[in-house]
Amino acid sequence: MRKYFITGLLILVPLAITLWVLNLIVGTMDKSLLLLPMSWRPEALFGFAIPGLGTILTLLIIFLTGLATRNFIGNRVVALWEAVLKRIPVFNTIYSSVKQVSDTLFSSSGNAFRKALLVQYPRQGSWTIAFMTGVPGGDVRNHLVGDYVSVYVPTTPNPTSGFFLMVPRADTIELDMNVDEALKYIVSMGVVTPEFFDKTQIIDPSKSSSDLV
Repeated sequence: MRKYFITGLLILVPLAITLWVLNLIVGTMDKSLLLLPMSWRPEALFGFAIPGLGTILTLLIIFLTGLATRNFIGNRVVALWEAVLKRIPVFNTIYSSVKQVSDTLFSSSGNAFRKALLVQYPRQGSWTIAFMTGVPGGDVRNHLVGDYVSVYVPTTPNPTSGFFLMVPRADTIELDMNVDEALKYIVSMGVVTPEFFDKTQIIDPSKSSSDLV
């Protein structure tokens, strides 16, 4: 009985969590329907709510916003809009900080969260997985001697919280592992291990088969 129960949990728990996350995302994005006049909403037109319609509207707004800002006029409008926002106290500080972070994270040319590293944390000899976010900047660079990198050490099983560290590049080990594999490894608390590739078993093509015997 216990074996069958655990087998059922292994099948249903991931499915339940996946559905819960999708429902949370869709439910949040569906709130974009509140931007429409009451007479345009599904409840008024059809007499009932249509789940997912707000998600489609949200994605459409995002797409059209990106499309509109890709030309000269759109860029000028965005620049004017941001200039207005920067004149609003308090709002300016929050908006500027969030925009800098989002520009760094979502930029195709940026290096943030592109590399998975091994770092020693929280003490020497104890290793964990971290993500490289860049290099120290500002006045911090004046106080760090040598080549340092900025890393984000996520917590388990919730990688959205973690610690920001600046460590010597020489004290990090770059992993031959993409970010998705590293995240799965972290979230699963080490249960879901990425495919192992033993580099010591690489055969040098310059050697003949007799040299390897």
